[in-house]
Amino acid sequence: MPVQTYESSQGGAGRSVGLGLALVSALAFGGSGVAAKPLIEAGLDPLHVVWLRVAGAALVMLPLAVRHRALLRSRPALLAGFGLLGVAGVQAFYFASISRIPVGVALLVEYFAPALVLGWVRFVQRRPVTRAAAVGVVLAVGGLACVVEVWSGLSFDALGLLLALGAACCQVGYFVLSDQGSDSGAEAPDPLGVIAYGLLVGTLVLTVVARPWTMDWSLLADSADMNGTPVAAGLLLGWIVLIATVLAYVTGVLSVRRLSPQVAGVVACLEAVIATVLAWFLLGEHLSAPQIVGGVVVLAGAFIAQSSAPAKSSPELVASGGPESQLSARETAA
Repeated sequence: MPVQTYESSQGGAGRSVGLGLALVSALAFGGSGVAAKPLIEAGLDPLHVVWLRVAGAALVMLPLAVRHRALLRSRPALLAGFGLLGVAGVQAFYFASISRIPVGVALLVEYFAPALVLGWVRFVQRRPVTRAAAVGVVLAVGGLACVVEVWSGLSFDALGLLLALGAACCQVGYFVLSDQGSDSGAEAPDPLGVIAYGLLVGTLVLTVVARPWTMDWSLLADSADMNGTPVAAGLLLGWIVLIATVLAYVTGVLSVRRLSPQVAGVVACLEAVIATVLAWFLLGEHLSAPQIVGGVVVLAGAFIAQSSAPAKSSPELVASGGPESQLSARETAA
């Protein structure tokens, strides 16, 4: 087999694996809010639920942190940033927002992040973006206006919406930091080590903020109500820790390493769809027709914006048929 053909097939296989990992991550992340909201409504503070989620995941990933302890010396800023933004920030803002507004609305607002990632590419990294990407951002903003029903004077809790926007800003950090070092070859930081230490940093930060010693631990021995169906609180917590955190973060970061923050962000938008559908059927949180249309427009705008952004290796403006259209086939959150 010619060398070029072999390398092409290897690259295609890597992109396919990245796409699969991104889909798994979106499915795993999508169930976090649906599992967390019954615990919050049962009496647990949103910050306490976040602390349980992150601390439990950090405990599971602790052996990997010990194995990759060299990262503490070589990449301290990356670990701190990932822990503060990609772990503590995203989860704290998101869980606080769903305590005040529906899960689907919170995630649709959070998935304004792909447009913010594009802003990072254009104004921080100073790489050009296409007209199609700008159109995608405009669509995302218009769809967001429908989701929050601006014509009703923001029918949802304003603080809840601001908290969801805070989660969107932190999610930008998750995608950008997940990609750090991916082009360093053998010198690239191990993604599992980054996740493990990110969870430990997040736990430390959230311990100070959430003060878990004030938590009513007895609530975890009871059941929580999921739209009229009692579910063991311990079972919900186990799902949040093992599936919606450990599995979600591992597959999410690995997918970004095989793709790019822009492309991974596109597939991650499926999390909003998954969470909205689950909240509809499991929590009885129905959205109005304008909100559904607005959500579709938000995701469409995010997709256009992300898939039209320039690749890391491409300094020139990307046209609709350019290299980034190949990137978007590679893959796609936070």
